[in-house]
Amino acid sequence: MQPLFPAKLKRGDKIRFVSPASTPDKASALKRADDLGRLGFDVDFGRHAFDEIDFYAGTHDERLADLNEAFRDPDVRAVFATRGGRGSYRIADRLDFSAVLRDPKPLLGFSDITALHMMLMRQCALVGVHGALYGDGNGALEPENLDILLSVLMQTGEFSFKSRQEEASSKLTTSGMAKGKLIGGNLETLSTMIGWGLPDLNGAILLIEAVDCMPGLTDRVLTLLIKSGCLNGIVGIAVGQFTLRNREKTEAIIDIVGDHISTLGVPILGGLPFGHGSGALTTPIGSAAILDADAGTLAVSY
Repeated sequence: MQPLFPAKLKRGDKIRFVSPASTPDKASALKRADDLGRLGFDVDFGRHAFDEIDFYAGTHDERLADLNEAFRDPDVRAVFATRGGRGSYRIADRLDFSAVLRDPKPLLGFSDITALHMMLMRQCALVGVHGALYGDGNGALEPENLDILLSVLMQTGEFSFKSRQEEASSKLTTSGMAKGKLIGGNLETLSTMIGWGLPDLNGAILLIEAVDCMPGLTDRVLTLLIKSGCLNGIVGIAVGQFTLRNREKTEAIIDIVGDHISTLGVPILGGLPFGHGSGALTTPIGSAAILDADAGTLAVSY
């Protein structure tokens, strides 16, 4: 299936924030909406965006309704997740795929939103946008990421990302080059989708990142991904940020990741700025990419 590219945004277009997983901090979400408004976009929120039931932003049906309404509404030109958390996997198989195919729109999110990205690729080949409106630590939008995000949403071209030596995963870099669709996201969420929600990964460059994925869990989810056979056809691996509150365990986790993915015999590029860490950037996923481990670069077309 050929990639399905959403239409490009323009100033004045409507962006809708929805909460397919957990409840966001309301003040932070409203601040990001104001930021987008100052950039010239019309912004609104799904009706259940700030609901709270346990760790979900509303019931499964309510969160699904907000998401499907955004995909169906012809006035909405992009759909932004307010946050990740938990719960997107509970509704991913009930998306209105016909509406997405009729009027493909960019879906921005990461972390738990990986479940939606994967299912939309599986059912529609929709190219997604892995990332967020990351802050700079002082309340403003991080400028480098904002530039990339706006370019991804509003322009056509190629986006190049460099491996960062300061990222713990940079030590996993091997050598070689790979070409294929960049597919993936949050490691734990990817493992949740095995057997029902992953797109075909044959010929793909796998993207993985994780947050607070402790050594035992990291070992289990990678074992599951590899032994399930769903990674047999991948041609390369792009490793993003592995972020832990307990930094002492980071090296052990990176070693576990390397122990697993080295068995796949494909080029690996670590140290990429995708995930939950400092200086994270936005990237398209589901479109053509070139991974050059020797040069330390990942180029993604959109």
